[in-house]
Amino acid sequence: MFETVRNAFKIKDLRKKIIYTLLVLVIVRIGCAIPVPGVNASVISEWFSQNSSMDFFNQITGGSFEKMSIFALNITPYITASIILQLLTIAIPRLEELHKDGEEGRKKIAEYTRYLSIALSIVESVAMAIGFGNAGYLTNGVSFQSVAVIVVSLTAGAAALMWIGEQINEHGVGNGISIILLYNIVSRIPQDITSLVEKFVTGASN
Repeated sequence: MFETVRNAFKIKDLRKKIIYTLLVLVIVRIGCAIPVPGVNASVISEWFSQNSSMDFFNQITGGSFEKMSIFALNITPYITASIILQLLTIAIPRLEELHKDGEEGRKKIAEYTRYLSIALSIVESVAMAIGFGNAGYLTNGVSFQSVAVIVVSLTAGAAALMWIGEQINEHGVGNGISIILLYNIVSRIPQDITSLVEKFVTGASN
């Protein structure tokens, strides 16, 4: 395995793509740590610790949902939009024609996926802003300004990750969306191991 990695770095173009991908993933992790303005992140983190049913969603967002960062929605709107359009391809003849239309058709479907992703991001962020506001998790309460800031922040974060995924496709290595999803899950492994040790080893005597 190490020999394969070393040989890959000997190829100039491949080395550039690998380095580009790694640098972009660093940017993703930085974004996962930037909190959304007007949200009481500590209260939301405590709420997550009491609701284990949200662990899966927090896992695929790399913990950014628990921290309520600008990448809290992560790539989930894009994945949902992709699934919806895949299902609609069967039901709508126009989409089926585009799907069979080669590269141009795939580009058009990708464009529709982006638009639907943004729409889903707006709907999800509005629901989250109002829901958290009614629960008292917003520092300024539920107001047009506080909701607008959260919606813009979360939607922009989701759009940025979608764009980053496409940039990895073009300039990096592999499928950008899949790499971001894998990276989010892998980044949670140390914290998950620590939690398991504390729960089942350290706390076993209790």
